[in-house]
Amino acid sequence: MLRLSPFITVYCCAVAALLGACTGSFLACLAWRTVHGESVLRGRSHCDVCGHVLGVRDLVPVFSYLLSGGKCRYCGAKLSARHVWGELISAAVFVSLLLQYDISLQTLEAWLLACVLLACTFADLEGYIIPDRFVAAGVVLFIAALFWEPEPLHRALDGALGGVTVAGGLLLLSLYMDKRMKRETLGGGDIKLMAAAGLFLGWQNTLLAMFFGIVFGGMYGIYLLAAKKAGKKDHFAFGPFLCAGIVIAMLFGGPVLEWYCAFL
Repeated sequence: MLRLSPFITVYCCAVAALLGACTGSFLACLAWRTVHGESVLRGRSHCDVCGHVLGVRDLVPVFSYLLSGGKCRYCGAKLSARHVWGELISAAVFVSLLLQYDISLQTLEAWLLACVLLACTFADLEGYIIPDRFVAAGVVLFIAALFWEPEPLHRALDGALGGVTVAGGLLLLSLYMDKRMKRETLGGGDIKLMAAAGLFLGWQNTLLAMFFGIVFGGMYGIYLLAAKKAGKKDHFAFGPFLCAGIVIAMLFGGPVLEWYCAFL
């Protein structure tokens, strides 16, 4: 249906991009408030620095940041570029998932899972934590998705296998590395995140997601060491790289696994 005509494709992608950018802005605010102990349901959006309540013109995704020069209109403080990048990435993720799954319930499920992943990403970047409530939201979403699944029992078993085996293996690896390096190498939130992702992806795609996450995270860690921006014992947010791996597995898991099996 999405590709009935170029106009429909462009229109639907534009709507998905707008929805993604708005959702990304909301999730960034949600994550910030959760990390800093503020109420999610009470209070209006405000500047992170001066606390001034933001007006309508300050809340337009991407454009508000660009038009203000990346600064607060009230106190002049420089705002983190993380805000606009989060909105752009959210828009790109929504459009990519729409193109992958067309206009379907599967797209809706993928968008909701992307919301969970984006919230986890923003929280980890802000406070080096993946809140349990975000992971729990993913589990609830999976249970709800079973109601429109043609074979719910088969998917539930495949999801359980993916969540338990991959996350369990990651936990054992983490415990071994912690003992070997005598420090925490992987947070509990990361393991819970992969367990929730395994419910949706199954064990094969979850392994693929973890592979991409480890590769991206390792490359970033090497960059930090090479640029002397961090030491060997410093920590950095690993959750965003795992989330990126999960999204890649959602988009390209099937073709990559087929290529790998054919290569063998």
